[in-house]
Amino acid sequence: MKPIRSLYRQLLAALALSLGLQAAHAQASTVAAASDLKFAIEELAAQFEKDTGHKLRLIFGSSGNFYSQILQGAPFHLFMSADEDFVFRLADAGRTMDRGRLYARGRIGILVPKGSALKADGELKDLAQALQDGRVRRFAIANPEHAPYGMRAREALQHAGLWQAIEPRLVLGENISQATQFATSGSTQGGIVAQSLALAPSVARLGDFALIPESWHQPLTQRMVLMKGAPEGARAFYDHLATPAAQAVMRRYGFELPR
Repeated sequence: MKPIRSLYRQLLAALALSLGLQAAHAQASTVAAASDLKFAIEELAAQFEKDTGHKLRLIFGSSGNFYSQILQGAPFHLFMSADEDFVFRLADAGRTMDRGRLYARGRIGILVPKGSALKADGELKDLAQALQDGRVRRFAIANPEHAPYGMRAREALQHAGLWQAIEPRLVLGENISQATQFATSGSTQGGIVAQSLALAPSVARLGDFALIPESWHQPLTQRMVLMKGAPEGARAFYDHLATPAAQAVMRRYGFELPR
């Protein structure tokens, strides 16, 4: 009887371990990701969940808003910021496991919808002319008060000497994803958006895009970080994003990868 009881206890222990692992995998890890990552991270997360069984809950928004929410106790596990300064500030506040890791550098460009009176001109010369001849009534960027891509759009417009003329015509998106929707909806003549969104097939078919010179604005140095107490799934996804397979997906969406 003793061998049978021993085997029975081993089976129960194995079953308990299996159920525990299943429960751990069933617990979703929350990823707060900058909106420029929407298409790339959705693709990566779907494959990651399929391969590992870990569940991810993706939330997209502006990095500045996520920063404020984390300080107020929002239960995020992994923060993927479009501006590394927000990560450093959270680390200094003691909210993160460490100071994180660079995962990409973003780019901005001008996106004009099909049929727009504007041309997709990366040096914004046609935009400058359009502001003079009245072809531009509304122009979209992300809100530069809290969205890094909006901050860089403002810097590029200032570099081109267009900020004062275009500011009264701006339509501000809450984040770069919403600004991209405004830029392609036909309600504006265009906008300055993230290359990673403009390259997505669902967006690319709606308009024309041209990169703005990177020297016209501060770099979009993007950093991610795990929050203290992040579960196994979040930690595994954080590590997965550094793999060659994940980086290939990021590169396909126009991100420049850290050396």
